[in-house]
Amino acid sequence: MAEAGNWCLIESDPGVFTELISGMGVNGVQVEELWSLDSESMEKLQPVYGLIFLFKVQQGAPAAPTPDDAPRAMDGGSDHVFFAQQVIHNACATQAILSILMNRPDIDLGHELTNFKEFTADFSPDMKGLAISNSDLIRSVHNSFARSDPFVNEMNDPNAGKDEDLFHFIAYLPIHGALYELDGLSHGPVNLGPCDDDHWTDKANEAIQQRMARYSAAELHFSLMALTRDRLDTYQEQLEEIDAMLLSLPEDADERKQFSHQRMQVEHELHIEQEKRERWHRENTLRKHNFIPMIYQLLRSLSKRNQLEPLITEAIEKGKKRPSNS
Repeated sequence: MAEAGNWCLIESDPGVFTELISGMGVNGVQVEELWSLDSESMEKLQPVYGLIFLFKVQQGAPAAPTPDDAPRAMDGGSDHVFFAQQVIHNACATQAILSILMNRPDIDLGHELTNFKEFTADFSPDMKGLAISNSDLIRSVHNSFARSDPFVNEMNDPNAGKDEDLFHFIAYLPIHGALYELDGLSHGPVNLGPCDDDHWTDKANEAIQQRMARYSAAELHFSLMALTRDRLDTYQEQLEEIDAMLLSLPEDADERKQFSHQRMQVEHELHIEQEKRERWHRENTLRKHNFIPMIYQLLRSLSKRNQLEPLITEAIEKGKKRPSNS
Protein backbone atom coordinates (compact mmCIF):
# COMPACT_ATOMS: atom_id res chain seq x y z
CA MET A 1 0.00 0.00 0.00
CA ALA A 2 1.08 3.55 -0.66
CA GLU A 3 1.89 5.95 2.13
CA ALA A 4 0.44 9.05 0.39
CA GLY A 5 1.37 11.59 3.00
CA ASN A 6 0.80 9.30 6.01
CA TRP A 7 -2.56 8.62 7.64
CA CYS A 8 -3.09 8.09 11.36
CA LEU A 9 -5.21 5.51 13.13
CA ILE A 10 -8.50 6.97 14.35
CA GLU A 11 -10.76 5.69 17.08
CA SER A 12 -13.95 3.84 16.17
CA ASP A 13 -16.43 6.20 17.80
CA PRO A 14 -19.69 7.77 16.56
CA GLY A 15 -18.65 11.20 17.85
CA VAL A 16 -15.35 10.99 15.96
CA PHE A 17 -17.02 9.85 12.74
CA THR A 18 -19.78 12.48 12.97
CA GLU A 19 -17.23 15.30 13.37
CA LEU A 20 -15.08 13.79 10.60
CA ILE A 21 -18.05 13.81 8.20
CA SER A 22 -18.90 17.39 9.12
CA GLY A 23 -15.25 18.39 8.71
CA MET A 24 -15.31 17.19 5.10
CA GLY A 25 -18.16 19.61 4.41
CA VAL A 26 -21.05 17.12 4.43
CA ASN A 27 -24.31 18.49 5.79
CA GLY A 28 -27.09 16.78 7.73
CA VAL A 29 -25.43 13.44 8.53
CA GLN A 30 -24.46 11.84 11.82
CA VAL A 31 -23.23 8.42 12.99
CA GLU A 32 -24.95 6.29 15.62
CA GLU A 33 -23.64 3.15 17.29
CA LEU A 34 -25.99 0.17 16.92
CA TRP A 35 -26.65 -2.65 19.35
CA SER A 36 -29.35 -4.31 17.28
CA LEU A 37 -30.74 -4.28 13.74
CA ASP A 38 -34.29 -5.17 14.76
CA SER A 39 -37.11 -3.31 13.05
CA GLU A 40 -38.02 -1.18 16.07
CA SER A 41 -34.46 0.07 16.58
CA MET A 42 -34.00 0.89 12.90
CA GLU A 43 -37.35 2.66 12.65
CA LYS A 44 -36.23 5.19 15.27
CA LEU A 45 -33.15 6.06 13.19
CA GLN A 46 -34.78 6.45 9.78
CA PRO A 47 -33.55 7.39 7.31
CA VAL A 48 -30.49 5.12 7.55
CA TYR A 49 -28.07 5.85 4.71
CA GLY A 50 -25.68 2.92 5.32
CA LEU A 51 -24.01 0.68 7.87
CA ILE A 52 -20.35 0.48 8.89
CA PHE A 53 -19.19 -2.87 10.26
CA LEU A 54 -15.95 -3.15 12.25
CA PHE A 55 -14.32 -6.53 12.81
CA LYS A 56 -10.96 -7.91 13.85
CA VAL A 57 -8.91 -9.35 11.04
CA GLN A 58 -8.03 -12.97 11.77
CA GLN A 59 -4.34 -13.75 11.51
CA GLY A 60 -3.62 -15.62 8.31
CA ALA A 61 -7.09 -14.91 6.86
CA PRO A 62 -7.95 -12.24 4.29
CA ALA A 63 -10.04 -9.33 5.53
CA ALA A 64 -11.99 -9.30 2.30
CA PRO A 65 -13.73 -12.11 0.38
CA THR A 66 -12.02 -13.52 -2.66
CA PRO A 67 -13.66 -13.48 -6.08
CA ASP A 68 -14.36 -17.21 -5.70
CA ASP A 69 -16.46 -16.77 -2.56
CA ALA A 70 -20.02 -17.77 -3.48
CA PRO A 71 -22.61 -16.37 -3.39
CA ARG A 72 -20.66 -13.20 -2.54
CA ALA A 73 -19.83 -12.47 -6.17
CA MET A 74 -18.04 -9.35 -7.31
CA ASP A 75 -20.39 -7.21 -9.35
CA GLY A 76 -18.74 -6.68 -12.70
CA GLY A 77 -21.59 -4.48 -13.97
CA SER A 78 -21.41 -1.94 -11.19
CA ASP A 79 -20.48 1.22 -13.07
CA HIS A 80 -23.21 3.00 -11.10
CA VAL A 81 -21.41 2.24 -7.82
CA PHE A 82 -18.68 4.50 -6.46
CA PHE A 83 -16.06 1.97 -5.35
CA ALA A 84 -12.51 2.81 -4.33
CA GLN A 85 -9.83 0.30 -3.44
CA GLN A 86 -7.88 1.03 -0.29
CA VAL A 87 -4.31 1.85 -1.26
CA ILE A 88 -3.13 3.37 2.03
CA HIS A 89 -2.78 2.13 5.59
CA ASN A 90 -5.03 3.28 8.45
CA ALA A 91 -7.71 4.77 6.15
CA CYS A 92 -10.33 1.98 6.13
CA ALA A 93 -12.67 3.80 8.54
CA THR A 94 -12.70 6.99 6.46
CA GLN A 95 -12.94 4.94 3.28
CA ALA A 96 -15.98 3.02 4.56
CA ILE A 97 -17.65 6.33 5.41
CA LEU A 98 -16.86 7.72 1.96
CA SER A 99 -18.28 4.57 0.35
CA ILE A 100 -21.65 5.43 1.86
CA LEU A 101 -21.50 9.19 1.31
CA MET A 102 -20.51 8.90 -2.36
CA ASN A 103 -23.30 6.42 -3.16
CA ARG A 104 -26.19 8.32 -1.60
CA PRO A 105 -27.60 11.01 -3.91
CA ASP A 106 -29.90 12.13 -1.07
CA ILE A 107 -26.90 13.33 1.01
CA ASP A 108 -25.62 16.90 0.69
CA LEU A 109 -21.90 16.26 0.12
CA GLY A 110 -20.92 19.91 0.16
CA HIS A 111 -18.83 21.70 -2.46
CA GLU A 112 -15.49 19.87 -1.99
CA LEU A 113 -16.73 16.26 -1.99
CA THR A 114 -19.20 16.96 -4.80
CA ASN A 115 -16.32 18.18 -6.97
CA PHE A 116 -14.22 15.19 -5.90
CA LYS A 117 -16.99 12.75 -6.84
CA GLU A 118 -17.45 14.36 -10.25
CA PHE A 119 -13.70 14.48 -10.88
CA THR A 120 -13.20 10.77 -10.07
CA ALA A 121 -16.43 9.49 -11.66
CA ASP A 122 -14.65 7.73 -14.55
CA PHE A 123 -11.65 6.55 -12.54
CA SER A 124 -10.93 2.86 -11.95
CA PRO A 125 -11.25 1.59 -8.33
CA ASP A 126 -7.49 1.77 -7.72
CA MET A 127 -7.30 5.27 -9.18
CA LYS A 128 -10.21 6.34 -6.99
CA GLY A 129 -8.27 4.99 -4.00
CA LEU A 130 -5.20 6.98 -5.03
CA ALA A 131 -7.34 10.07 -5.47
CA ILE A 132 -8.64 9.66 -1.90
CA SER A 133 -5.11 9.22 -0.59
CA ASN A 134 -4.00 12.41 -2.34
CA SER A 135 -6.97 14.53 -1.27
CA ASP A 136 -5.64 17.23 1.06
CA LEU A 137 -9.11 17.78 2.51
CA ILE A 138 -9.87 14.15 3.32
CA ARG A 139 -6.38 13.44 4.67
CA SER A 140 -6.21 16.58 6.81
CA VAL A 141 -9.64 15.99 8.36
CA HIS A 142 -8.77 12.33 9.00
CA ASN A 143 -5.41 13.21 10.56
CA SER A 144 -6.97 15.88 12.76
CA PHE A 145 -8.00 12.98 15.01
CA ALA A 146 -4.43 11.77 15.50
CA ARG A 147 -3.52 11.19 19.13
CA SER A 148 -1.45 14.06 20.51
CA ASP A 149 1.18 11.80 22.06
CA PRO A 150 4.91 12.65 21.82
CA PHE A 151 5.79 9.03 22.61
CA VAL A 152 3.68 7.53 19.80
CA ASN A 153 3.90 8.51 16.14
CA GLU A 154 1.26 6.38 14.45
CA MET A 155 1.95 7.81 11.00
CA ASN A 156 5.71 7.39 10.80
CA ASP A 157 6.59 4.51 13.13
CA PRO A 158 7.25 1.45 10.93
CA ASN A 159 6.70 -0.85 13.92
CA ALA A 160 3.36 0.67 14.93
CA GLY A 161 0.60 -1.93 15.13
CA LYS A 162 2.82 -4.97 14.53
CA ASP A 163 1.98 -6.52 17.88
CA GLU A 164 -1.57 -5.15 18.03
CA ASP A 165 -4.86 -6.56 16.77
CA LEU A 166 -5.77 -5.40 13.27
CA PHE A 167 -9.28 -4.13 12.65
CA HIS A 168 -11.09 -3.38 9.41
CA PHE A 169 -14.18 -1.40 8.38
CA ILE A 170 -16.59 -2.21 5.57
CA ALA A 171 -19.82 -0.57 4.41
CA TYR A 172 -23.29 -1.92 3.60
CA LEU A 173 -25.93 0.11 1.79
CA PRO A 174 -28.67 -0.16 -0.84
CA ILE A 175 -27.84 1.05 -4.34
CA HIS A 176 -30.38 0.95 -7.18
CA GLY A 177 -32.47 -1.81 -5.60
CA ALA A 178 -29.61 -4.06 -4.49
CA LEU A 179 -27.69 -4.43 -1.25
CA TYR A 180 -23.96 -3.87 -1.66
CA GLU A 181 -20.98 -4.66 0.51
CA LEU A 182 -18.20 -2.16 -0.16
CA ASP A 183 -14.82 -3.23 1.17
CA GLY A 184 -11.76 -1.27 0.10
CA LEU A 185 -9.58 -4.39 0.39
CA SER A 186 -11.81 -6.31 -2.01
CA HIS A 187 -11.50 -6.47 -5.79
CA GLY A 188 -14.81 -4.72 -6.32
CA PRO A 189 -18.28 -4.08 -4.90
CA VAL A 190 -20.14 -7.18 -3.74
CA ASN A 191 -23.78 -7.42 -4.82
CA LEU A 192 -25.64 -9.27 -2.08
CA GLY A 193 -28.93 -9.44 -3.95
CA PRO A 194 -32.08 -7.37 -4.44
CA CYS A 195 -33.54 -5.33 -1.60
CA ASP A 196 -35.94 -2.45 -1.07
CA ASP A 197 -35.09 0.85 0.56
CA ASP A 198 -37.46 0.26 3.50
CA HIS A 199 -36.19 -3.14 4.65
CA TRP A 200 -32.65 -3.36 3.34
CA THR A 201 -31.22 -3.47 6.88
CA ASP A 202 -32.83 -6.89 7.38
CA LYS A 203 -30.81 -8.27 4.49
CA ALA A 204 -27.71 -6.47 5.72
CA ASN A 205 -28.22 -8.09 9.12
CA GLU A 206 -28.12 -11.53 7.48
CA ALA A 207 -24.87 -10.69 5.66
CA ILE A 208 -23.24 -9.36 8.84
CA GLN A 209 -24.34 -12.41 10.81
CA GLN A 210 -22.79 -14.66 8.16
CA ARG A 211 -19.51 -12.77 8.39
CA MET A 212 -19.53 -12.98 12.19
CA ALA A 213 -20.18 -16.72 11.98
CA ARG A 214 -16.70 -17.17 10.49
CA TYR A 215 -15.24 -16.37 13.90
CA SER A 216 -15.11 -18.45 17.04
CA ALA A 217 -17.85 -18.07 19.64
CA ALA A 218 -15.38 -16.34 21.96
CA GLU A 219 -14.65 -13.53 19.48
CA LEU A 220 -16.37 -10.31 20.59
CA HIS A 221 -14.41 -7.71 18.61
CA PHE A 222 -17.27 -6.40 16.49
CA SER A 223 -18.89 -3.00 16.18
CA LEU A 224 -21.73 -1.71 14.04
CA MET A 225 -22.61 1.90 13.27
CA ALA A 226 -25.20 3.60 11.09
CA LEU A 227 -24.97 6.75 9.00
CA THR A 228 -28.28 8.51 9.53
CA ARG A 229 -29.83 11.87 9.01
CA ASP A 230 -28.78 14.45 11.60
CA ARG A 231 -31.15 13.95 14.54
CA LEU A 232 -30.97 17.66 15.40
CA ASP A 233 -32.44 18.51 11.99
CA THR A 234 -35.08 15.80 12.35
CA TYR A 235 -36.26 16.99 15.75
CA GLN A 236 -36.30 20.63 14.66
CA GLU A 237 -38.49 19.73 11.69
CA GLN A 238 -40.83 17.74 13.92
CA LEU A 239 -41.19 20.72 16.25
CA GLU A 240 -41.99 23.00 13.31
CA GLU A 241 -44.64 20.57 12.05
CA ILE A 242 -46.25 20.30 15.49
CA ASP A 243 -46.21 24.08 15.91
CA ALA A 244 -47.90 24.46 12.52
CA MET A 245 -50.61 22.02 13.57
CA LEU A 246 -51.15 23.85 16.86
CA LEU A 247 -51.50 27.17 15.04
CA SER A 248 -54.12 25.68 12.72
CA LEU A 249 -56.29 24.39 15.58
CA PRO A 250 -58.77 26.47 17.56
CA GLU A 251 -57.90 27.11 21.20
CA ASP A 252 -60.60 24.75 22.49
CA ALA A 253 -59.76 21.84 20.12
CA ASP A 254 -59.33 18.47 21.85
CA GLU A 255 -56.35 17.64 19.63
CA ARG A 256 -54.25 20.44 21.13
CA LYS A 257 -53.52 18.41 24.25
CA GLN A 258 -52.22 15.50 22.17
CA PHE A 259 -49.99 17.74 20.02
CA SER A 260 -48.71 19.58 23.09
CA HIS A 261 -47.72 16.26 24.64
CA GLN A 262 -45.94 15.24 21.43
CA ARG A 263 -44.09 18.56 21.43
CA MET A 264 -42.83 17.96 24.96
CA GLN A 265 -41.54 14.51 23.94
CA VAL A 266 -39.72 15.89 20.89
CA GLU A 267 -38.21 18.73 22.93
CA HIS A 268 -36.95 16.14 25.41
CA GLU A 269 -35.35 14.09 22.62
CA LEU A 270 -33.82 17.25 21.16
CA HIS A 271 -32.34 18.19 24.54
CA ILE A 272 -30.81 14.71 24.93
CA GLU A 273 -29.30 14.94 21.44
CA GLN A 274 -27.87 18.40 22.12
CA GLU A 275 -26.25 17.15 25.33
CA LYS A 276 -24.79 14.20 23.41
CA ARG A 277 -23.27 16.52 20.81
CA GLU A 278 -21.71 18.64 23.55
CA ARG A 279 -20.25 15.49 25.11
CA TRP A 280 -18.92 14.33 21.74
CA HIS A 281 -17.28 17.70 21.13
CA ARG A 282 -15.64 17.67 24.56
CA GLU A 283 -14.38 14.09 24.08
CA ASN A 284 -12.95 14.94 20.65
CA THR A 285 -11.21 17.99 22.07
CA LEU A 286 -9.65 15.85 24.81
CA ARG A 287 -8.57 13.25 22.23
CA LYS A 288 -6.60 15.87 20.34
CA HIS A 289 -5.12 17.62 23.37
CA ASN A 290 -1.54 16.98 24.49
CA PHE A 291 -1.54 16.62 28.29
CA ILE A 292 2.20 15.94 28.57
CA PRO A 293 3.24 19.58 29.28
CA MET A 294 0.63 19.82 32.06
CA ILE A 295 1.77 16.53 33.60
CA TYR A 296 5.40 17.61 33.36
CA GLN A 297 4.70 20.90 35.13
CA LEU A 298 2.68 19.11 37.81
CA LEU A 299 5.48 16.62 38.53
CA ARG A 300 8.04 19.42 38.49
CA SER A 301 6.00 21.45 40.99
CA LEU A 302 5.60 18.44 43.30
CA SER A 303 9.33 17.77 43.12
CA LYS A 304 10.20 21.35 44.02
CA ARG A 305 8.01 21.09 47.11
CA ASN A 306 9.56 17.69 48.00
CA GLN A 307 6.16 16.03 47.63
CA LEU A 308 6.91 13.82 44.62
CA GLU A 309 9.14 11.18 46.25
CA PRO A 310 6.71 10.44 49.14
CA LEU A 311 3.89 10.00 46.60
CA ILE A 312 6.00 7.58 44.55
CA THR A 313 6.90 5.59 47.67
CA GLU A 314 3.25 5.46 48.69
CA ALA A 315 2.21 4.23 45.26
CA ILE A 316 4.87 1.49 45.32
CA GLU A 317 3.66 0.30 48.73
CA LYS A 318 0.06 0.23 47.55
CA GLY A 319 1.16 -1.82 44.54
CA LYS A 320 2.85 -4.37 46.78
CA LYS A 321 -0.32 -4.79 48.87
CA ARG A 322 -2.56 -5.19 45.83
CA PRO A 323 -3.65 -8.86 45.47
CA SER A 324 -2.14 -10.70 42.54
CA ASN A 325 -4.35 -12.08 39.75
CA SER A 326 -2.21 -15.20 39.44
